[in-house]
Amino acid sequence: MQNEEASQGFAAMGSEARLDVLRCLVRAGRDGLTIGAIQDRTGIAPSTLAHHLKFLTAAGLVIQHKQGRSVINRADYDRLEALAGFILNECCADETRKVANDG
Repeated sequence: MQNEEASQGFAAMGSEARLDVLRCLVRAGRDGLTIGAIQDRTGIAPSTLAHHLKFLTAAGLVIQHKQGRSVINRADYDRLEALAGFILNECCADETRKVANDG
């Protein structure tokens, strides 16, 4: 994952409402939720929710697909794990380097 791709993903989570929606979908698991179910759980108004879902989907954090007359929304766990890995990839690298140089 490159910096630009990572920054888009993190930017999508940069609003409290979008973070609430994403966490709601993560809690729901791989079955995902309909838009109505997300509204019920978050209390976000329909038009506002549509805006936030569009933003999260464009960043690749949410996957949407039609199931009958409903749209099912799922967190993209692979993408979220890639973002977590990106930010944690160099965890404590400076400490390790310091110990190696001091040893």
